[in-house]
Amino acid sequence: QVQLVESGGGLVQPGGSLRLSCAASGSIAGINDMGWYRQAPGKQRELVATITNWGSTNYADSVKGRFTISRDNAKKSVHLQMNALKPGDTAVYYCNAGIDTFHDGIFSRNDDYWGQGTQVTVSS
Repeated sequence: QVQLVESGGGLVQPGGSLRLSCAASGSIAGINDMGWYRQAPGKQRELVATITNWGSTNYADSVKGRFTISRDNAKKSVHLQMNALKPGDTAVYYCNAGIDTFHDGIFSRNDDYWGQGTQVTVSS
């Protein structure tokens, strides 16, 4: 019923930039917090950044000052601008959102949805 589709990953040299985007679609009544997480090989999934529906942001210490999260409520989308990328940023990046849905007369509040993931590789 709800899909999160990510785009924008790829290969970039150290010090470079990438912009990730994630768009939500489906039987959406409202979108609450949105965020980005990442998972490197052999490691647990970790929070990168989150943003509330009124624009309050939170970042992992490792990305503060380099990454910027933003959202467009009208387009049901969230973005992650990543600057000064390091090899340690290499991971699969996942979009996450808490979404209220209304489908077949049933309202469901703040269900957790994930995108399929997009690979970011930082290497020379």
